[in-house]
Amino acid sequence: MASLSPATSSPKTSTRPTNVRWRMLGLILVVTAVNYLDRTNLSVALPKMKEEFGLSGTEQGLLLSAFSWAYVVCQVPGGWLLDRYGAKITYGFAILLWSIATCFLAAARSFTALFGLRVGLGVAEAPGFAANNKMVTSWFPSRERARATAVYNGGMYIGLVTALPLLTWLTASYGWHSIFLLTGIAGILVSFVWFRFAKGRPTDHPRVNDAERALTADTNTGRHIAHKAGWADLRYLLSRRRLWGMYLAQFCTNGVMWFFLTWFPSYLVEAKGMAFVKAGFLASLPYLAALVGVLFSGTLSDFLLRRGMSRTMARKLPMMIGFVGSVSIILGNYTSRPAWVVAVMSFAFFAQGMTAIGWTLASEVVPVKMLGLSGGVFGLFTNLGGAVVPLVVGVILDATGSFNGALLFVGALALVGFFAYLVLIDKVERLDPDAV
Repeated sequence: MASLSPATSSPKTSTRPTNVRWRMLGLILVVTAVNYLDRTNLSVALPKMKEEFGLSGTEQGLLLSAFSWAYVVCQVPGGWLLDRYGAKITYGFAILLWSIATCFLAAARSFTALFGLRVGLGVAEAPGFAANNKMVTSWFPSRERARATAVYNGGMYIGLVTALPLLTWLTASYGWHSIFLLTGIAGILVSFVWFRFAKGRPTDHPRVNDAERALTADTNTGRHIAHKAGWADLRYLLSRRRLWGMYLAQFCTNGVMWFFLTWFPSYLVEAKGMAFVKAGFLASLPYLAALVGVLFSGTLSDFLLRRGMSRTMARKLPMMIGFVGSVSIILGNYTSRPAWVVAVMSFAFFAQGMTAIGWTLASEVVPVKMLGLSGGVFGLFTNLGGAVVPLVVGVILDATGSFNGALLFVGALALVGFFAYLVLIDKVERLDPDAV
């Protein structure tokens, strides 16, 4: 008589859910880490590039924001591509193209070439976070989604925590060109891994059993895969107050984050007088704090949900706390001691990390059939913050010769994000355009 023990049951018939979704999440985490290394490596190289090219504060701001302007413009087309071709194909080619653009940055010899390649990098990376959201929504049930979102968002910081000291040392020892070549080659290798192992939905993976597939039955009906997004869908996504609250909050949290991702190493060198290599090592500590913040926020949100708190409060509360904490960045204006500067910035970036799970709300609020397009719209407003803030900081730096005004500006953004959650987002529940 055949044994029915779990040890011999097949993946298709076991009543215990398989864990393939967590392996998919691990792959998304790695891709996100490479994604952020390729978009932020310029901030490591910038102090040296400023000397070589004689860049003003505004010119540095233009280089730092060029990526985000292109990224913003291509968010909606990127979402359309995701709905049309799926996450595996769209994301795979995006990884390959942005990695090639990163390699070419190593050969740039003028401001114009640097600017153009940063624009190309932004175009190529545009589908990234909408693809992450689409994958997590397809693979994870609602009760696990905040943690899953926190984990892949942790990739934004993991790459910087682990690689920033190395990239700083490479820049000091072998020149700024070396870090673009290294991170670009790493991305090309990751693209091959993605094409080999990534699957867009649980139904596409042979090792997913029925129990794991049933976990996400609510978001894997198949209708969003076949849906062709149109202008009516875009009008719907731009006409809901709840969504506008999310858009505004995402603009603010990403704006705060992009100060850290772009200007922070220069801030330590220019405003606080730290040596270049020392600044590179110390700058990794706030990124580590942000990683802890995003993981803590996602875990706390899911914990509150399991303990019976309403979905609305369980999702909103950690992020509102994070926005209030991010305002503490202003305290950096009142100390020049390296230990205190790093402590203040670490706390502020920990708090910013708590606000980085906004994609959880996107996965639970937007209509299922519009996941790709809505991810593009959500990403557009998110990355407007990344486009505007580096440029504004550069202008403030040229106008005042100081980072003090820049920190006030970033702190004000965090406060606006808090009120967006408090006033505009009434409920965290899925919108249904067919019910209107």
